Parts: sequence; C-alpha cells; structure tokens
Amino acid sequence: MTFTREDVSFDSHGTSCAAWLYRPEGVTSPPIIVMAHGFAAIRVLRLDAYAERFAEAGYAVLVFDYRGWGDSAGEPRRVLDIRAQQHDWRAAVAYARGTEGVDTSRVVLWGTSFGGGHALHLAAEDHDVAAVIAQVPHISGPASAFAQPPSLVARLIAAGVWDQLRALAGRQPYRVAAAGYPGDLAMMTSPDAAPMAIRLAGDRYEELLPENDVAARIALRVPFYSPGRYGPKITAPTLVQIAKRDTVTPFDVALKAARRIPRGEIRTYDCQHFEPYLDPYFDTVVADQVAFLGRHVPLAGATS
Repeated sequence: MTFTREDVSFDSHGTSCAAWLYRPEGVTSPPIIVMAHGFAAIRVLRLDAYAERFAEAGYAVLVFDYRGWGDSAGEPRRVLDIRAQQHDWRAAVAYARGTEGVDTSRVVLWGTSFGGGHALHLAAEDHDVAAVIAQVPHISGPASAFAQPPSLVARLIAAGVWDQLRALAGRQPYRVAAAGYPGDLAMMTSPDAAPMAIRLAGDRYEELLPENDVAARIALRVPFYSPGRYGPKITAPTLVQIAKRDTVTPFDVALKAARRIPRGEIRTYDCQHFEPYLDPYFDTVVADQVAFLGRHVPLAGATS
C-alpha cells in the first residue's frame, strides 16, 4: 500500500514539537499510531522504518521528536525531562485526535525503550487509547539504573549532582554520553549500546554524533521512574516485546511487569536491547507488531 509523509508540528506547553504524519493512500479513516523513541534518541534513528511498515499496512502514523531533541524546538537542548516528555506524549495524542481524515477514536501508542515506558504510563491514565505497543520498554528505574557496574553508578550520580548544581546556578548542562562502550562514562554501556548507536545512525553518523549526549541530571531521576508499576491499570490490548539478553531493561523484571497487564500479550526475542531495530531481528519484531494491530485495531471493513 502506498502512503504519503508530510512534516507537521504541534504545541506542547508552549514548545513546538516536530513530527512526521504518514497517511496510507486509499484507506478511509485509518487508525492512527503515535510513535516516539527511547532514551536520548530521535526519530531519524530508524523510527521511519517502522512507520513505513505501518503505513504500508494501512495505518496513519504520527512520529514525533521530544522538545529539546531532534527537529523539535526547546532549550536547553538534550535535557531529558521525564515529566516534559510525558506532556509531549499527551500533546501528540491530542494532535492525533484532532487530525482530519483518520479514525480519531482509535489511537495506538507505540514506544520503544524509555519511550515504551512513557507509552505504558500514558495508557494507564488514558483509557481511550485503542492499543499499546511497547518494544523493549523501560519498566523499572532501580532495575535499569543498578544493572550497571557499581563504579559506573557512582560516577553517574556524581555527574548528575554536578549537572543539577549547574542548573540551579543557571549554567549550561554538564553532559555525559548517552551510549558508550563498557568502561565509558555513559548512561548506557551494555556491549551493544555504542555499536548499535553507530548502526542506527548509518551514513549520518558523523552528523548525529554530537547529539549522543544528555544532561547528566537524568541519572538522579531514572531510579525513581518505574512505569511498569502502572501495568494493572492499563485497559487497552498491549503488546510487550522483550529481549531475552537485555541488560538495559532486565528480562525477568520486564516479564514480571508485562504479565500484570490485564490484556497484555508478550513476545520474547533472543537478542539484546538495541537489536530489534535492525537486521536480523527487525523484520520479525515489526511483523509481530503489524499482526497485533490486525487483531486488535483492524482497518475498517477488515476482520480481526
């Protein structure tokens, strides 16, 4: 199925968030999927690959960058503010529900990694969403934060305190790498983190390399953000996709939380946290997502 893509934007508490709006051609009032990326990531890092598959399957898609990230407005840049990102999600959903030519009563949330945690959090409070897809979602703050070596945890906390003091003094953020190699001072240092960041950027690696950092204060906040605890409140059908060798979102913790979602469906993959985005896992992961949508949010006139 062919589709079009246009650049759009929406307001989130006074800040303009940039988005792509995909529309499948020849489909009347398609459901619409709202998508956002994970920790310190932007939409150009392969979210278009997912959106294209959904549009080819007949779904409208809204893919956005958080404020202060990617093509969205907002200063200072690359400060990961959990509450602000939750506001951006709500604003994106409101924009989707006001979009002409789509079925605004059937909005699907799609989030990956940290964005998957946001999607679960939002679905627990917004019972009008039609379905949720959470790919390798952030589930537990303590489990993710303390899965790192203790020496790195201590270094990140020290960096976070320094950045927070700079913020209170009105100074520019003190930044650390978002993805790095084991032993680096970085928020994510699993063996696949830095190599997969390079692969995700592709031929734009040199251009995007300067954006591989984040204000260090987020290290003080991640341990307190556990969207998995809201699972029992989610009423929509929810697909949770878990990587068996995930050290960013530990497998056992994610599985336990997913089982508490009343209408949850669980798919597991023998891979690491960052591997679902690319071959050889991408085709299987996205095919499971399209099949889930076909069962729970079928196109008008289709049977589930």
